[in-house]
Amino acid sequence: MFRSRTLQLLAQRLPHDPAPRAFVGLDGFVDTIVAAVDQRRGQGEDFTPIPTLAALGRRISAAAGQSTNIELYPRLDKLGGNGPIMANALLAAGVAVTYAGALGTPEVHPVFAELARRGRVHSLCAPAHTTALEFSDGKLMLGVMRSLDEVTFDRLKKKIGPDRLRSELADAALVALVNWTMVPNMSAILAGLADEFLPLLPANPKRVFFFDLADPEKRTREDLAAVLKIMARWQRFGRVVLGLNFKEAVQVAQVFQIALASEAEADLRRAAEALRAQLEVECVVIHPRHSAACATPDGTSWVPGPYTESPLITTGAGDHFNAGFARGLLLGLPPEACLTLGVCTSGHYVRTAQSPSLQDLETFLAKWCD
Repeated sequence: MFRSRTLQLLAQRLPHDPAPRAFVGLDGFVDTIVAAVDQRRGQGEDFTPIPTLAALGRRISAAAGQSTNIELYPRLDKLGGNGPIMANALLAAGVAVTYAGALGTPEVHPVFAELARRGRVHSLCAPAHTTALEFSDGKLMLGVMRSLDEVTFDRLKKKIGPDRLRSELADAALVALVNWTMVPNMSAILAGLADEFLPLLPANPKRVFFFDLADPEKRTREDLAAVLKIMARWQRFGRVVLGLNFKEAVQVAQVFQIALASEAEADLRRAAEALRAQLEVECVVIHPRHSAACATPDGTSWVPGPYTESPLITTGAGDHFNAGFARGLLLGLPPEACLTLGVCTSGHYVRTAQSPSLQDLETFLAKWCD
């Protein structure tokens, strides 16, 4: 079984783990997790939440031509953004992290204090803000992200310094630049780094460049096609990995007129391989909620996930998958084991709201093997 194989490989590799370093960016959000109130009986928590996105949609549609009031009850404020969540998960898994992104100015926002304490951080501007409505069938993310306009290539170089930025990139076994959709200048940043910095790095064919688009529905197909070409240029300097959830995979597949009909294993394998061949990169990963698949030069792999019908939290699940998959790559694990670490990292997080250590993942895998 793939779970037992991964557990055995972890036991073999962990004693020789090189304590790798990662450079991660470039967004930053303060996430307010809320429940939408359906029926209130008293103050505070004394209410029944709207259970599903579909039910919320019906309530909103029924208000057309009239008006309605929907109470949002705050559960917690937390660190948010694809980059900070992935960085936190990598830190928990034993990776030394440098983070550059929208963490606050002139001081780092309190939700990022622990990230700043445990890693090296370079804040470029104020964080964006997301109000996250979580339901049993999905989540609705309402974002205010004007501050991300200030995340630019020039500001990245100015805030960190060209020499320090070059050094950070050179030292990193993993460079993960995520949330292209919400960082308007990300394409220019990726192109600038590819032109000015990557050619100056010491050769390291094992270096991993991880990209995540973050739901490109609101971006034009032309913009999406253009940034995919820029990402593919990074393959000259290391191993490019493109991580996609199912919705993102469908959107990218449409750019290349590749069919992705369902979340079935065969469809995921076929689409991942077709996208990898089209982009000419090292790896394409597709991770729906119930499974995950990837394609590499050696073929395709697929694993089911430890899906739960009653997660404690869902915001950040995909970022934890990305961190787990990338951690597997840093450990030198084969694709199947990387997928397994990805789904287990996500599975642990949605059950506990905590980013797992590698020891936590071993425990989680051992229980899953029973």
